Amino acid sequence: MDASTKRRLALGFLSNWISKLATTIIQLVQVPVFLHFWSVPLYGEWMIVIAVPSYLNVSNFGFGSVAGNEMSMMAARGDREGALRVFQSCWWFITLICLACMALLAGVLYFLPAARLLKLHEINETDAKWIIFYLGCSVLLGQLETLLQSAYRCIGRYPYGSFLKSMFSLVAFALMLVPVCMGGGARETALVFAAANIVITLVLCVMVKRDIPWIRYGWEHATFSEIKRLSGPAFAFMAFPIGIAINLQGTLMAVGYALGPTAVVIFGTARTVSRVALQMVQMINNTFWPELSHAFGLKDMALTRTLHRRACQMGLIVAFAVVAAVVMLGPWFLNHWTGGHVPPERTLLSILLAVVVAYSLWSTSSTLLTAVNLHQRLAAWYLFGTSVTVVVTYLAAKYGDLNWAAASLLLSELVMNFYVLPASLRLSDDTFPAFVASMLHYPQSLRPAALMARLRRSRPSSLAS
Repeated sequence: MDASTKRRLALGFLSNWISKLATTIIQLVQVPVFLHFWSVPLYGEWMIVIAVPSYLNVSNFGFGSVAGNEMSMMAARGDREGALRVFQSCWWFITLICLACMALLAGVLYFLPAARLLKLHEINETDAKWIIFYLGCSVLLGQLETLLQSAYRCIGRYPYGSFLKSMFSLVAFALMLVPVCMGGGARETALVFAAANIVITLVLCVMVKRDIPWIRYGWEHATFSEIKRLSGPAFAFMAFPIGIAINLQGTLMAVGYALGPTAVVIFGTARTVSRVALQMVQMINNTFWPELSHAFGLKDMALTRTLHRRACQMGLIVAFAVVAAVVMLGPWFLNHWTGGHVPPERTLLSILLAVVVAYSLWSTSSTLLTAVNLHQRLAAWYLFGTSVTVVVTYLAAKYGDLNWAAASLLLSELVMNFYVLPASLRLSDDTFPAFVASMLHYPQSLRPAALMARLRRSRPSSLAS
């Protein structure tokens, strides 16, 4: 792994951290601001209404992510014409799908009584429909933003593209708060947010054209055969949000059916705390993803193998570190977070943290499969594992207790580990013994002797100063 790759990885991790920070800022700021200027019922109904357009996220059928992978691998091989063909084909396909979804959304909203169906009282019928339409258009434009951001992966500037996305999200959020602070209603707020995202998409189009001169907007390179070729991996991407929903909501429902709502609260809050580690692991995955696409596109199996090993190693290190922190502080945080209403079950939390460790290994390893568009079987196994887990969780909760229900979650993680690890090792020309040995290896520069030598070399300059 050369210095430029390490630099891109470091910048990629930093940009992913900034992205998480931006999301956290938005989540922390929006609640007090909205509640200060709006009534609680109005803000509650706003939360209900804005949840509806989020379902349009599946409208691109995963083509944005698949296109990013394919373009990165082609650009790594020097096939810019092929990368441009993928870009233009997916650009027009996503555009047509978005326009069709906008028309369908407008038609559905025209005939359906949105406010009555959502049981709204503070937001009237007309405003509810316009809010859903405005925010729906904003969500659909996000599909094009994903494709535009993927273009930066082709030139090794993924961190820059990710940083732009984070900054644009903060700008759109800040502009959305302007009508809220000026006494505007929900409809005005949604309109400003949608308008901001339209402008941001146009700005991003101009920036991509400026930064990547060989990217051209048009249809002379677009082909339906390209869309057909990418449709398999693209549709497979849809299985992951479905599987996540089954894993999260399905198991909660299973616990509820077996033990009642009180058990759901205890189980759900403990699981939320345990999943803090998952967010950190996901940052590792997103950091290595572009580099794995690039290395595999070059057919550099040595680099692909090294990146896969280091990603899994870092994922496990981060998972164990966060798990250790949650084991010590989790029960205290859980007690204070819920105001003492939810008992801090240390055994339950420990089991859920073990699930997180099992997840971290296969999740990071699977990044190799998804980064090179070879994730169709992975998606099928994930749906199978999560679906079976829901049934087992119900039986474990009904005939056992919450601890058994938590332990049942290990089933899907073990299923995924048994499939993902061998598949990733085969793809990277690796062996299981060598892979395990690499998990215990760390760079020479981080060994105690090297660190002490570096400290001794720096001591005279520090004393002289």
